[in-house]
Amino acid sequence: MPLQNRVAPTGELHTVSARGTLMGNRGIIHDADGRILKTHAHQNWVTCALHYKDRKQVLMAPGRYTQLFFLDEVTALAAGHRPCATCRRDRYRSFVEAWCKVHGRPEGRRSVPQSIDKMLHAARISRNGEKITFQSKPTELPDGTIFILDEAPILRWKGSFLRWSFSGYEHAEATHSDDVRVLTPQPLVDLYAAGWTPEVQM
Repeated sequence: MPLQNRVAPTGELHTVSARGTLMGNRGIIHDADGRILKTHAHQNWVTCALHYKDRKQVLMAPGRYTQLFFLDEVTALAAGHRPCATCRRDRYRSFVEAWCKVHGRPEGRRSVPQSIDKMLHAARISRNGEKITFQSKPTELPDGTIFILDEAPILRWKGSFLRWSFSGYEHAEATHSDDVRVLTPQPLVDLYAAGWTPEVQM
């Protein structure tokens, strides 16, 4: 039976049978019966490999972090997650290097991941739990950005527009000049514009 642990680009959690290529973590957000109680438990939203060494986990185990699943990295980033520093270390290092070039290194005693998580959290979700978005024209967005058009998530990718679903992508038209609501947090769109490219499951 599917659990409510599949993440859409909006950051919302859905109950679907489609499998993902990445796992994620926002802390313990389910109860002893596996019901989702809240959007997150901390600011450290990460994306993890489905398999790491010989670690085995029980889904929705009481008192353990809630395992979330994503179609791909570009979906996880749109929802506001970043690469894990442990099980996706190479990807994390690439992400951090690009982040520091675009946004600078933190001042004072705050670490780089703490700085990233704080900035990302402020750009992904409001205090009342709503997804933070901004407006832009589709043709002005860099590859990897996901936005909403006609109530559907659309990915801009290699000069084309692709309609997102939990199972994958289909070609979409998004040639009009009206502004759209962008789901990918602004700090990540800035990374894409500077040349860092998220991974897409085609």
